[in-house]
Amino acid sequence: MKNKIVEKAADMFITLGVKSVTMDEIAAELGISKKTIYTHFPTKIKLIDATADFVFQNIAEGIEQIKAKDKDPIAELYAIKEFACAHLKHEKTSPQHQLQKYYPKVFLKVREKQGEMLKEITRDNLKKGIEKGIYRSDLPVEFISRIYFVGILGTKDHEFFPEPQFAPHQLTNMHLEYHLRAIVSPKGLKKLENYITASSTT
Repeated sequence: MKNKIVEKAADMFITLGVKSVTMDEIAAELGISKKTIYTHFPTKIKLIDATADFVFQNIAEGIEQIKAKDKDPIAELYAIKEFACAHLKHEKTSPQHQLQKYYPKVFLKVREKQGEMLKEITRDNLKKGIEKGIYRSDLPVEFISRIYFVGILGTKDHEFFPEPQFAPHQLTNMHLEYHLRAIVSPKGLKKLENYITASSTT
C-alpha cells in the first residue's frame, strides 16, 4: 500500500501541482481512508519527500537504460530530454517551482541529487562525443558538466522565463540546442542540424 500511495501521489502532484493536491484527494483516488495514508506518511511533507525520491529514482533508472543503448551522443541527449520531460509531463504544473516556493527543504534535496546526476550524465556524454569526434576535443569537461546544469536551473526561473511567452517544453528544446551548438565539432554540427531537420518533419 505504501508504494501505491507514493505512485498515485507522484502522478497527482506532477499533473495537478504539489501545493493544490490534498491528502483527502489522494485518499479518494486510491479508495482508501486518509488515516491509511497518515499511517505511512504522518505529514504531507513526508509524502512529498517520498514522491520526489520515487520520481527521481524512476528517471535515473530510465536514463541509465538510455545510456546503456550506446546511442550517438547527440541522439542520447535528446532521448534523455524526452524521457525526463515525459515523466514530468512537460512540467505543466511547474513541480520544481512549487517545491522551491512551498517546500524548500525538499527542493534543495532534489536539486542536489539532480545536480550530481546531471553532471555525471554530461561528463559521460561529453567524453563519448569527444572520442567519436562529434564534440570538440578542447572542451573543458568539468566546467561544461556544471554550466549545463546551471542553465537548466535557469530555465525553471519563472521571472526570467515567464509563461506563456516561454513554454517549458520549448525552453528545454532551446536550451539543449544551445548547449549542443556550443560544443559540437564541424562533423557534429552536421549531425545536429540533420537531427533537428528530421525532428521538425516528424
